[in-house]
Amino acid sequence: MGRERRKEIKRHLSEEKLDELLRDAEDKHRIRRLGFVKNLYQGDTIAEAADREARSAATGGRWADAWNEGGLEELMPSFGGGRPPKLDEDEQEELLTLLEAGQPWKSQEIQHLLAEEFGVEYHPDYLGKFLRDLGLSYAKPRPKRPNRPENPEDILDERVADALDETDDEPHNKEEGDQEDGWVVDDDICTDGGTVVGFSDASQPQPYDNSRRVWYVDDPHIERPLVKTEDSAVGFYALNGESLVNWTETEEKEKICGVLESVREQNPGQRILLVLDKHGSHICEYTRKRAHQLGIDLIFLPSGSPHLNPIEQVWKQLKWTMSPIIVGDEDEFHELVKDVFEQVTQRVSYAKKWCEKFLNFQKLS
Repeated sequence: MGRERRKEIKRHLSEEKLDELLRDAEDKHRIRRLGFVKNLYQGDTIAEAADREARSAATGGRWADAWNEGGLEELMPSFGGGRPPKLDEDEQEELLTLLEAGQPWKSQEIQHLLAEEFGVEYHPDYLGKFLRDLGLSYAKPRPKRPNRPENPEDILDERVADALDETDDEPHNKEEGDQEDGWVVDDDICTDGGTVVGFSDASQPQPYDNSRRVWYVDDPHIERPLVKTEDSAVGFYALNGESLVNWTETEEKEKICGVLESVREQNPGQRILLVLDKHGSHICEYTRKRAHQLGIDLIFLPSGSPHLNPIEQVWKQLKWTMSPIIVGDEDEFHELVKDVFEQVTQRVSYAKKWCEKFLNFQKLS
């Protein structure tokens, strides 16, 4: 878990061909990039390979992505004819490093930086194009969750791989310091029929959401009974099994375990891998042990990373679908949520990118 992860580098050229190109190269930019790739071939990390060429790890990351995407042609700088750029290739890399270290920036602040550090000035109408060509994006900043790690995707990737590995005799859900007794799968639980992968999360949809636009002849309004529910909807979005949603009065550990029992009942005969967040009722020993007894292996998302749970998109679609629907009472609303959840979770496309990034289908047998 603690080892450093290395980006896989495609070997578009042999080491012999790289050495030949290095011997023939005269341009310093070309030499530096070829040397960077050679360093990677020799086993350096991206940061180490970039440092040997007096470049930052961020620059090394961009070079590695360019090499993997298009080999030598994509990696090498292209300086066409016409007026030479105000900043040469090395200065542009230096500018990127400065911008990355101090982001985010206003346009006026970048103009000041260019004047102070490089003695150049760009016309305001051209500055945007120049910055986009460097790879910058211009958008409203999204608040970053302070407890989110720097590499949540890498952490989740390792946790999924660990859950798929069945060679460890120790219960997957068990952690250091847990009591020794009770970590036994129930006698009536069978898990040798393959693996079901699913995602769980709680939400509190309400029957008066007005996020969806609808057509009106006069003033936009809806006259409906004000129905409100205090209960939580705890959903299970299955990729290759049976999805379900249960309403619970609270999200305490006993209620969550009741949902896990429903998940097992709906998906008998298979091992279940369940991706969920680190809510207190999820990570406590009581829940982890009960999940093990039910043949459910829990995969916890990194802190502050709800974007890595595809069920978030399910809830979003469900709320959008239901927003114009009128219900008479809370019970009717609960049943409606179950019906719509069943319809929405028929689509596995919400998890397509997640599967491509994290799931090794060869281990799902």
